[in-house]
Amino acid sequence: MIYLAIGFPPAAKSCAYRMRETANQFVEAGWDVTVVTIARDSWQRDSGVDLTLLDQVDPLVRVVELPLAREDLETDIRLYDEDRALRPNEWVARLRVRQTSTFPEPNFGEWRGALEQAVLDIHREHRADLLLASCVPYVNLAAVWRLWEDARVPYAMDFRDGWSIDVIEGVEAFSRDSEPGRWEQRMLDHAVSLWVVNDPIAAHYRERYPDFADRVRVVRNGYDADSSPGRAHRPDPGSGLVFGYLGTVNFTAQQLETVLSAWRAAREQEPLLANARFEVRGHIGNGAGREANRHAEILKQAEDDGVRFGGPAAKAEVASVYAGWDALVLILIGGRYVTSGKVYEYMATGLPIVSAHVVEHDASNVLRGHPLWTGSAGMDEEALTRSFVRAAHMAVGTSDAVHAEAMAHADRFTRRALMSAAVRELIDQLAADRASGRGATDTAVLAEKPIVAGGTAS
Repeated sequence: MIYLAIGFPPAAKSCAYRMRETANQFVEAGWDVTVVTIARDSWQRDSGVDLTLLDQVDPLVRVVELPLAREDLETDIRLYDEDRALRPNEWVARLRVRQTSTFPEPNFGEWRGALEQAVLDIHREHRADLLLASCVPYVNLAAVWRLWEDARVPYAMDFRDGWSIDVIEGVEAFSRDSEPGRWEQRMLDHAVSLWVVNDPIAAHYRERYPDFADRVRVVRNGYDADSSPGRAHRPDPGSGLVFGYLGTVNFTAQQLETVLSAWRAAREQEPLLANARFEVRGHIGNGAGREANRHAEILKQAEDDGVRFGGPAAKAEVASVYAGWDALVLILIGGRYVTSGKVYEYMATGLPIVSAHVVEHDASNVLRGHPLWTGSAGMDEEALTRSFVRAAHMAVGTSDAVHAEAMAHADRFTRRALMSAAVRELIDQLAADRASGRGATDTAVLAEKPIVAGGTAS
């Protein structure tokens, strides 16, 4: 299998966990797996790297790192030409035009040729029976299509959040007759399967493409079992309860300000929180804006309220980070089309959870029934204040039995179990398609055609 997985370890991206488990499960199922991603140096200028993520990549997974990087994230001004240095906004505008002239996706469109060449070279060296593309970036689809056109290699796609749906705003991202719309339709016409992370996104695709509805699969993100502390918790109110947020800081500055205002009010009202701390761990921004943006300023200004920013946490540290906290704060963007990966991990800790997101959020569906969830109060400051207070009482009053019940609520969402089932189902679907003559691989086609990057689809 060729696996297009931009964001594979050691990229410090939330998608890295899903990608790693997907590759590992294919190896466990007896497949040879070649992952195509970008050079780790490219992640240094983006979101960073976490080398501990490599520890659990199956050694049989072959990784091909392409020398691709986002040009707009370069921070070394010595490498800027005069135009970029003196007229940065105009430079970025022209860059976007150039990128989307190759493939309709800003930031990544120009990667098309290199990705196409990579899959053709890999297939020629070691014939592929399946190509799986994880998106974003969606320019991966151009490489998928090129290999389909040249060699009829069956393919599946993991859209995760979906392309034609704006999961944050909950609206259509583009029309079916637009260039991205035509690409999406073309890819689904021949795909073995399409994976998405939750039911609302799946419903969008089933309604948009009814002829493909039976091939849309919900493959939730889940959590890694080793990320949970896995033991009963013993809070110490005397030394101060500790609330924590762990995850990418991708929510708005206004949302963060609302959460911190509620936190401040809760500390003033509730004696249990008078000496409490709120620790924030994770990546803030990328490129030149990493830890140098409005979010970082807001966190710094809240230090008098017991708020501390501790920077990113390596994957190997996650369990110990959770073990040092007494309650969790789940801050999420979006609504019914967004679940997030962290919600599963949060549940598995067995700690009280304060939800700081809109009421109609898919994370609420996942959390429903969790005995230590304060409920979905939306982004109302007074309601959030009450949630903080309630979580403090949960933290000190929870019995070992309730803690164990809370951990058990997450058992069905282990990433290994979810991805194992998804991979088995995809392999079975591929076998059924072959038996019916749908999408058979024709390696003779590739041998007869010259390999030229760029492709023919548009």
